Amino acid sequence: MREFIVEADGGSRGNPGPAGYGAVVGDAATGETLRETAEYIGVATNNVAEYRGLLAGLRAAHALDPAATVHVRMDSKLVVEQMSGRWKIKHPDMKPLAAQAARIFPPGRVTYEWIPRAQNKHADRLANEAMDAGARGERWSEAESTAELEAAGEAGGVSGAAGAVKAGADTRAAKAVAAPAPAVAAPAVTAPAVAAPAVAAPGWAPADMGAPATFVLLRHGETPLTPQKRFSGSGGTDPSLSDTGREQAERAAAMLARRGTIQAVVSSPLARTRETAGIVAARLGLDVSIDDGLRETDFGAWEGLTFAEVRERHPDDLNAWLASPDAEPTGGGESFAATAARLAVTRDKLVTAHAGRTVLLVTHVTPIKTLVRLALGAPPESLFRMELSAASLSVVAYYADGNASVRLLNDTSYLR
Repeated sequence: MREFIVEADGGSRGNPGPAGYGAVVGDAATGETLRETAEYIGVATNNVAEYRGLLAGLRAAHALDPAATVHVRMDSKLVVEQMSGRWKIKHPDMKPLAAQAARIFPPGRVTYEWIPRAQNKHADRLANEAMDAGARGERWSEAESTAELEAAGEAGGVSGAAGAVKAGADTRAAKAVAAPAPAVAAPAVTAPAVAAPAVAAPGWAPADMGAPATFVLLRHGETPLTPQKRFSGSGGTDPSLSDTGREQAERAAAMLARRGTIQAVVSSPLARTRETAGIVAARLGLDVSIDDGLRETDFGAWEGLTFAEVRERHPDDLNAWLASPDAEPTGGGESFAATAARLAVTRDKLVTAHAGRTVLLVTHVTPIKTLVRLALGAPPESLFRMELSAASLSVVAYYADGNASVRLLNDTSYLR
């Protein structure tokens, strides 16, 4: 059986502050360096960065040979003692990371050893290089394909952090390249308070913006109303998930746990989102925060009706609603303009609270489409031109200069 040595390290300049990790996989028999991986992860604590380094090292080793045994060497006494089972894991940020690390190889195939920092110079250098690159707003070009690691959820993650995976010691000089985020200039719209946060001039924004606040937007799983395509907003019966919806939530949870990038979970207050969020958070070892701003639009008298039924009963109101974001559904529902204003306030609050972090927002069709629309600076009618399936994932990153980047829309691949 093949044996690997994994040396990993992580650091934070500020604790919490700008953070990164480095990990090295070596052949235990020959001492040859087989893989190097490093990533700037935004604002985090030293301990989170150390755990992220461990995860990256184990995933790199697993990609090389999933049947191997691994001996991990780290200068973090906390990580070594917790992963060895001698110390309890109490901090909520540590629990999901430790759980993910424990699942990469079967029990008994990974051993841990504490080493002095002086003996961990290789991984320490990689971690500092990653932090330096992140501070410059740069990313490292990859020296080879990392498809196996992407499948494990590490490379190309939803956090959008600056990262690299490199094969062998001779690839350490991988070129650093600028990775600025494009500025999005929002066109004028008729709905109030729907512009993106204050943006720089059109063109390419300055590169040194730090890690973005990344919102992973999860639509709740199916309810009994979903397959029937009935209006189901915040003013209806507040249905719970169906059996299908719970299975969808479990699949989303498993995928997000493999990626290991989610640092917090925030949910709409409605039953279907709270249930979805609870399933995911339990898998990640996180708590769920509730934010009323993430609730679905109130569809007034249309709640529980199909589109055809609304067309039959309230044709004039429906035509007005389709034509203008200021029109309200029959019976005093919420207009799309009002929803957009609410979501803009919620977005700004959450971006400020979670700067540099990756946060899962469990919400509904209209809020997710609205956040995507605002990030793109698209007109209100674009809401009718997006497909958003139950339990789908979308991703938007928000930078310090107010610009936004849509990175994913309506991903359901993990449900198949």
